[in-house]
Amino acid sequence: MAKSTVTIQTWSHSEAPTEAAIRQQLEAEGLSYYAWGNGPGDVYAAHTHAYHKVIYVVQGAITFGLPAEGKQVQLKPGDRMDLPAGIRHDAVVGPEGVLCLEGHRYN
Repeated sequence: MAKSTVTIQTWSHSEAPTEAAIRQQLEAEGLSYYAWGNGPGDVYAAHTHAYHKVIYVVQGAITFGLPAEGKQVQLKPGDRMDLPAGIRHDAVVGPEGVLCLEGHRYN
């Protein structure tokens, strides 16, 4: 069975959503979630997870590298990334740092 692909939903409105609105969206999908953030320029080395990640950027920016797809994706406030289990990825935090809300799916 082929691995699922990463999906990105970019925020297309002029004003970023509030953290409360993003929390409501995650709750509507039945996801438990938590907030995390990093300072400017922080780096995550390439790795995988055993679960499906749903990440929303609340503030700042982060760029995810997807080596298998040969691309990088920058997420800004309101953007969402669905990252299936087993997909190798890395990340670099933008110059203003980042605050994200992250939920997990195990099925």
